Amino acid sequence: MTRFFIAAFVMFFGPFILGPIIAALCRSFGFYTVVEERQCKVYILFGKVALILNEPGLHLLWLKLGWKAPLVNWIGRCHVLDLRLDQEYLRSQPVNSEEGAPMGIGIWYEMFVSDPVSYLFKNADPRGSLAANVSNSTVRCLSNLKLGNMLENRHAMSLTVREEVSPKSHEWGYQLGSVYIRKVHFRDANMIKQIEEKVVNRLRQVTSAIKQDGANQVSIITSTAERKAAIEFAKAAAMRPRIVGAGLQEIARDPEISRAMFDILEAQKILEGEADITLVPRGNELLKQLAAVDPGKTSPTPPAVSG
Repeated sequence: MTRFFIAAFVMFFGPFILGPIIAALCRSFGFYTVVEERQCKVYILFGKVALILNEPGLHLLWLKLGWKAPLVNWIGRCHVLDLRLDQEYLRSQPVNSEEGAPMGIGIWYEMFVSDPVSYLFKNADPRGSLAANVSNSTVRCLSNLKLGNMLENRHAMSLTVREEVSPKSHEWGYQLGSVYIRKVHFRDANMIKQIEEKVVNRLRQVTSAIKQDGANQVSIITSTAERKAAIEFAKAAAMRPRIVGAGLQEIARDPEISRAMFDILEAQKILEGEADITLVPRGNELLKQLAAVDPGKTSPTPPAVSG
């Protein structure tokens, strides 16, 4: 049972321990190498490029280098390059517009390694050189543009910078990808303040004009409504006498109805007035005379006397 457990332990854990050791020895003797996705390996031997591997997968160095396979790891060098797409952003590149306004341009660009040998040996700092080339091309190509075009036509400016930079960057093995002007701004604080003041004043003028136009529209609507209402009231006032006259004419055709109506109107007027009414029984002429000469009556309207 002890031998069984020992054998099981060796069979189970042996590959985890011996496998990496054997793989490391095989790589050190140049039997094989593994290239990952978007990766490149450049082998240098005796000052010359012996092999370039940029296809991902497992590569047998004995089949490609022959007797140089073990030497390239011992006395040579292996440069591992990252071929993935990279990006950079340059902030506030100083340019001047045609009108003399100091502007700043923020430019974003992509780059990737296109030629591994040129990238390694033609330029000591390809990334820094590319950034300096993009910055110089931005200042050189985008200066003295009209301020309106500089603020609006970003796509055309991006194409201009890319066409200027691409040929030179390709010589260094560092290919330029997409270029985009992300930000165009003013660099002078006083100019920014003046523009803000002008914008605020213009907004105030526009707001006042909108308010005044609204008040004018309300006044027009109100006056139109009042004019129409006055016309309708005038029509109604003109129609009232005709309607009343037609009614009185119809009533006047019957004398009894006309007399009764005027009696009712007279009684209504008497009731609505403030005059005092004194009721005297029939046949008492003395009471009528006394009531007529009563000094306590101060009302200017003579009293009504009923018999």
